[in-house]
Amino acid sequence: MGLDAGMNHDPDAELVARVGRGDRAAAQALMARHLPKMLSLARRMLPGRSEAEDCVQEAFLRLWTHAARWRPGAAKFETWLYRVTLNQCYDRLRRKPTLGLDAAAEIADSEPGPQAALENAALAAEVEAALAELPERQRAAVLLCHYQERGNIEAAEILGVSVEALESLLARGRRTLRTKLAHLKER
Repeated sequence: MGLDAGMNHDPDAELVARVGRGDRAAAQALMARHLPKMLSLARRMLPGRSEAEDCVQEAFLRLWTHAARWRPGAAKFETWLYRVTLNQCYDRLRRKPTLGLDAAAEIADSEPGPQAALENAALAAEVEAALAELPERQRAAVLLCHYQERGNIEAAEILGVSVEALESLLARGRRTLRTKLAHLKER
């Protein structure tokens, strides 16, 4: 798989080509490389852990079924995978009514002391709940830029919008989060 002039090297291009030829080891290597990021994104977009896992599984199934038609140079593989994962999240959000705040309390703990763990879990649950209330596109923009550490150009490409539109989504999302979480400043 060659590179187009002016296109950055895609570190996954060779693996995707191998997946397209039915190479299971290449598929496993791509999953090992990208699964944690996609799960993190889906868990923050969707109300339940199993829903997020199903969404990411579907995204990786699409990789398996579409790899033979992959055209390098159109977009980096990782950008495509983010877009597929987000589209799966959007589909699931539109299909099912959202769950209440109890579902947003699914927070990972990094083992601080018991009191600190309770406070951190409560704080994280409030942030997750506020994120869950954002409109889908604003939530995706915030998650890509702040949790997935994607740059504005790449996040805009993943979302299929201009950089200016992404910055607008980010500004509105941040403003809403600041308002919803303003009471936390007092702590």
